[in-house]
Amino acid sequence: MDPSEITPVAQDYLKAIWSATEWGDPPITTKGLAERMGTTAPNVTDTVKRLALQGLVEYRPYRPVTLTARGEQHAIAMVRRHRLLETFLVSTLGYAWEEVHEEAERLEHAASEAMIERIDARLGRPTADPHGDPIPTADGAVRHPPGTTRLSGTTPGVYRSIRVSDADPRLLARLRDQGIAPGTTLTVTGHDDDGGTTAVLDGEPEPVVIPAEESRAVWVTPVPLAADGSAPADSP
Repeated sequence: MDPSEITPVAQDYLKAIWSATEWGDPPITTKGLAERMGTTAPNVTDTVKRLALQGLVEYRPYRPVTLTARGEQHAIAMVRRHRLLETFLVSTLGYAWEEVHEEAERLEHAASEAMIERIDARLGRPTADPHGDPIPTADGAVRHPPGTTRLSGTTPGVYRSIRVSDADPRLLARLRDQGIAPGTTLTVTGHDDDGGTTAVLDGEPEPVVIPAEESRAVWVTPVPLAADGSAPADSP
């Protein structure tokens, strides 16, 4: 589906509504949309009502906003654009992962479907963006790794980071400085009273405390252990 069939404002709203629930959080409210879009609740209500009239969302006062089937198709198409552009900016133009979100937000509205397809082919059909978010296929399929959980909700054990939230560039920079990115192995030993996670990263000799905010922004999957109790080096 070609996102250019709808306005840039509609594109942004549909993408925000879809992304809000992607990793297990509840559907977004008009208040949440106002915070996400940097506007007022009355403005959001007016926009959502227009989207409902276009058959893109389901809207009922005082209830979360959800997408129709057509709205979801448009949302996924925009997510695909955004994540391919982020991947291109990092892998080809040398951007840092905390720099790409806002840049991709601007570019995604101007890029044609032909350009997005060429970027996808040039990059070798990547399956995830630099933050670990899955890149939808051209036909709208989205494949999330099974068994993911936030690092903040883990029990002691060995995990591999799958995804980090790109909502805050400063947080991304802190995670980079801590050595945490998609693919990092973490041996979790516990959590402190403030919500931080104590873990050993990729074989480092000493454990570190990953603060609560960073811990909530990292999604991980358990690593199956080898017979000797170690984490296989080639485990997915």
